[in-house]
Order: sequence, then structure tokens, then C-alpha cells
Amino acid sequence: MIRMCNNTDVEEIYLIINDAAKAYKGVIPDDRYHEPYMSMEELNNEISNGVVFWGYEENKLLNGVMGIQDKGDVSLIRHAYVRTNQRKSGIGTKLLSHLTALTTKPILIGTWDAADWAIRFYLKNGFSLVSSDEKKELLHTYWDVPERQIETSVVLCDSKWTS
Repeated sequence: MIRMCNNTDVEEIYLIINDAAKAYKGVIPDDRYHEPYMSMEELNNEISNGVVFWGYEENKLLNGVMGIQDKGDVSLIRHAYVRTNQRKSGIGTKLLSHLTALTTKPILIGTWDAADWAIRFYLKNGFSLVSSDEKKELLHTYWDVPERQIETSVVLCDSKWTS
């Protein structure tokens, strides 16, 4: 079952993100990886800044989460994570399909350029990579990330995006 997460889920969201983000260790630049990958303060800031988390729940246990954030003329998919022991079970695809159906706006997704599994996942689900120049412009416009993250990230768009 997919459901919107609420305040009682914040601890579980935190645990899922930090469990799944261990996949980045040794893959993304060392200066961008730390543990926990996302602090509770950062998570609460994301929620306060409009990221709405949805979770995939089975047997009253959240197994994956994905956020969506309205940015006016686009929606951003943010923080897509599935528990390590639940990967490759279709949870990410179900969450992405659900969230993309929530909006008629173009959807943008940012991820690490070294996270080839994430890029393959989004490409398989109908997203396309934008050019390097467009990536920089989009990350500056719609995200609040440091320049180092911009250097080491990619942006993907759905078919509704027109540059």
C-alpha cells in the first residue's frame, strides 16, 4: 500500500534514508558522503520546505519512501529510498508511478552522477537526462545545493519538460 507519510513516520523515514544511502559510500565523492547521510534536522528542514513524503507500506512497516516537492512550474522528486533488504522488489517503481500521477506539471529529478543504478532506474521509468548546461541551470533554479553537489550530479526530466 502506498500512503502519504505523516509526523509519526519521520523517524522511520530517517532510518530508511540512512539505510539506503549506504549504497553511496565509496561511490559518490568522499567529501559529499557522511553518516548519517541525512540528519534528522536536515529531514525536518526538507519537510518544512515542502517535501511531501509518500511511503510504501507492507505489514505496517514502511519499506520505501519518496518525496515530491512543488516548485511552482515544476515538481521535484526528492529523496527516493528503499530499504536495503527490499531493493529490486518493485517498491521504487510503484512509488515513482504514484508520485508522477499526482501532478500534471513537468517532473525533475536530481541524483549523483556516480549513482549509475539510480540513473538506470529513472531512465527505465521514462525519464531522460538533461544536458550538462541545463543541469546547472536547473539545480541553481529549483534546488538549494552546494556547488560541489552541482558538479557531481545529474538532472533527469519527464516527457512534460521542455527546456
